[in-house]
Amino acid sequence: MPLESSKDKKTENRPVKDKKKSYQNIFLNVSIVVLSIFIVYMGYSIYAKLSRKDLQAEENAKNKSRSEIIQLEVLNGSGVSGLTEKGAEFLRKNKFDVVSMGNYESFDVPETMIIDRTGNTANAEAVAKALGVKSKIIQQINSNYLLDVTVVIGKDYFNFEAFK
Repeated sequence: MPLESSKDKKTENRPVKDKKKSYQNIFLNVSIVVLSIFIVYMGYSIYAKLSRKDLQAEENAKNKSRSEIIQLEVLNGSGVSGLTEKGAEFLRKNKFDVVSMGNYESFDVPETMIIDRTGNTANAEAVAKALGVKSKIIQQINSNYLLDVTVVIGKDYFNFEAFK
């Protein structure tokens, strides 16, 4: 009989161990499924980001060509009166659409600035070339602006053909 009692003890412990193992197996299987879903999601995210970069590269390639009509504003940052009108008149003669004129936020701008508002640097470069501005083009993309380029006339205005 002692053998039977030891068998009974083994069979009694077995279901408890089997239950623990089955819970562990369920937990591990659920963990594998969750991690698999996470890996698929991360893979899709990487794919989506890479495909967006391709689209942005195509858009940038398109943006290298100059628009037929370039709308711009001319702002006076030098403090010398009349420069805005002279600059706007010169740009209009060169087939640019000047839609706004005014004063810049300050009158101590040392160099004339060309500000690209749409991300199409070809438009800003065309304006800079027409004026003879060799300074770097600043990019401040803002979809709220309804124009392509802003010209801020600086204290170096006397160097440019438009203001002579």
